[in-house]
Amino acid sequence: MVYRFPAPTLTRRHRTPVPRTVALAAAFALAWHAAQAGSAGFYATPYERTPSPAELAALGRAMFFDAGLSASGKVSCATCHDPRHAFGPPGPPTRGALRAAPSLRYLQSVPPFTEHMHEAEGDDSADQGPAGGRTWDGRAQSAHDQARLPLLSPAEMANESALSVVGKLRKASYASKMREAFGAGVLDDPAIAFNALLWSLEVFQQQPADFYPYDSKYDAYLRGQAQLTNQEARGLAAFNDPEKGNCASCHPSGMKNGAHPAFTDYGYIALGVPRNARLSANADPTFYDLGLCGPLRKDLSDRSEYCGLFRTPTLRNAAVRTTYFHNARFRTLGEVVDFYAERDIAPQRWYGRPCGSGSPFDDLPAAYAGNVNRDPPFDRGCGQKPRLTRSEREDIVAFLRTLTDGYRSPAAQAANK
Repeated sequence: MVYRFPAPTLTRRHRTPVPRTVALAAAFALAWHAAQAGSAGFYATPYERTPSPAELAALGRAMFFDAGLSASGKVSCATCHDPRHAFGPPGPPTRGALRAAPSLRYLQSVPPFTEHMHEAEGDDSADQGPAGGRTWDGRAQSAHDQARLPLLSPAEMANESALSVVGKLRKASYASKMREAFGAGVLDDPAIAFNALLWSLEVFQQQPADFYPYDSKYDAYLRGQAQLTNQEARGLAAFNDPEKGNCASCHPSGMKNGAHPAFTDYGYIALGVPRNARLSANADPTFYDLGLCGPLRKDLSDRSEYCGLFRTPTLRNAAVRTTYFHNARFRTLGEVVDFYAERDIAPQRWYGRPCGSGSPFDDLPAAYAGNVNRDPPFDRGCGQKPRLTRSEREDIVAFLRTLTDGYRSPAAQAANK
């Protein structure tokens, strides 16, 4: 992804002598609607000065770790996107949260959301269906769209409005740096100030060393700089085998056009993940998080075929996550792989419902059960053996651990002692 800059610097706009609050509200409304019309509006924000990528990244880093940008003064972006957990959550979702926080790593190639993804390999007429976008339901089209969501979410940073966020920016320790980077008046206009915040966060999240280092053991293996153990190699084979784990059908593991894999096809899938009773929203038995068709995403609510579908995340750094799937239902990789292997042959374990008693899924209305994926290893039924043996599941977990960033070869570790 390349850095994008706004249009050439414009002269400061003439301000008419209307009450300041009215002028600010009007300016914000105009800029807000322009931004919603597309990225062109966002990147054309008329800053007095065009910051350098280094300035933007430094500001974005300060903002990312600034709890003062939240309503409580206690929650920063890093609270839910902890660098020690690959910019993913350090624990279960906070009270009131609907979903687990996704990792912010390896998102640099996520395409904008589309209902019709066409791959360029082989038969590009094949329609993959919905793909792309950020968050579990793809409703954010860019990093700056995504950054806006937690700032204004009641369950996260809980600001009442963008205007209240800008008020906090004016008091921040880096306010003078913002004025140096964007121009002396950047914090005078809330629309411009808020976009400056979002753009800074966006550029920070494009820093390779932080967000896409490609320095796992598997990356070293692809470069010919490391060897997988026998167990890891068996795990990779089972991961790729369409008759075994079939994981690579959604999490491609091979090089593509010379690039290392992101371990996601950016598509959407319904897996019938069990309900998480720990989420406060699930205390209401009539409530369901249906992903693409709502409740957070509003524009596809009439598309019943999308209900229950969530975006396929990267599996990079899966071993340092503390929860798994959109609803944080599972806590270990072993549980996740067991679920894939036994979802349909042991529903009593996952849903508390015996085999053969109808649709077992407890976090998806029966009307949408047909949306749930049935490809291997989900093509088993009552009384059948799972496609993955216990040892093969352990092998897959061992392989997934090779996707953790920060790998150092034994020789490098010995040299540093």
